[in-house]
Amino acid sequence: MSGQVPNNAVKMMVNVYRFIFPSVHQELDYWIKKAQAIPNQELKNQALASIRDKTFHCEGGAIYALLANTNWREAIRFIVAYQTISDYLDNLCDRSTSMDPKDFRMLHQSMTDALTPGNELKDYYHYRTDKEDGGYLHALVRTCQQVLAGSPDYRYALMHTNKLGGLYNDLQVHKHVIEEERIPRLKGWFESHQPDWPHLEWYEFSACTGSTLGIFCLVSYTLGGKMNDELAGQVEKSYFPFMQGLHILLDYYIDQQEDKEEGDLNFCFYYEHQEQMINRFKYFVEQTNVEVSKLPDPKFHQMIHKGLVGLYLADRKVGKLSNAKRFVKDLLKVSGKKAKFFYINTKMYHMIKPGRPL
Repeated sequence: MSGQVPNNAVKMMVNVYRFIFPSVHQELDYWIKKAQAIPNQELKNQALASIRDKTFHCEGGAIYALLANTNWREAIRFIVAYQTISDYLDNLCDRSTSMDPKDFRMLHQSMTDALTPGNELKDYYHYRTDKEDGGYLHALVRTCQQVLAGSPDYRYALMHTNKLGGLYNDLQVHKHVIEEERIPRLKGWFESHQPDWPHLEWYEFSACTGSTLGIFCLVSYTLGGKMNDELAGQVEKSYFPFMQGLHILLDYYIDQQEDKEEGDLNFCFYYEHQEQMINRFKYFVEQTNVEVSKLPDPKFHQMIHKGLVGLYLADRKVGKLSNAKRFVKDLLKVSGKKAKFFYINTKMYHMIKPGRPL
């Protein structure tokens, strides 16, 4: 694969299918073997389920490796490990009997440590009964640290990755506590940030903090040898809140039926009606267009933006949602032809993609 950042959808998808996705699956195969060796059955189940059910998170995130020049494999190594931590911990918090915010905070300390090469590994399971993971979580954290430690330019991005990572961790703590405390905690958290983001609702701000895309962009540019103070600041501004918010709102949109059945928190439930939700999604699409155009390689970031819309709207889960046809039609229309290209492309990929036996 050439080190050039692709500037059109066809080149991007050729690189994605020929190089990025196979490398992602190779990395995931390694982590599946590690997960299969976890001694504790509950931790083993959740680790394997998080990879089986959320492979597309790693696939989508790994597209940022195209920004890493010849270090794209190292970028994928980081992205897959970091995203696997995220998905694993999400399963542990969503599906476990624990409702202790101290437990959630301690688990997610692993994500802070993963972004900070000098940090020592800790007992991330300190507040829970299930502990014996055979070194699985430590290995994921160490992999991230090793990749970042290999790039001296990461010092420019560190403050920004930790800021975005810190917001992500706060969200995971607040949204997983006992049900009656979730909304008050999330609203109280938003109040401290609302002066900076008066145009957002509390549930929209929460969604904006739940994405890992800004971190993947910062790390990939770093590994590509392009990082400096100015670029680090611009990536954060261009990705937070709108690009990240659009990402997670789409993620919640496709999970509505599943979250209703499981009793999980879903930020799309807080829109007053379908019309309001469509209009707000359109607003996020339009604002993302403006912000990512300020980055180097703007065509690439626009394709990621359009790709997000196409990727999520093409998900099989969408077919189970009421009023989905109109929602998909309206959002593809405002997102433009590239989004429709990625939508059709993703539909075709789902038809031919082999399953991942675990």
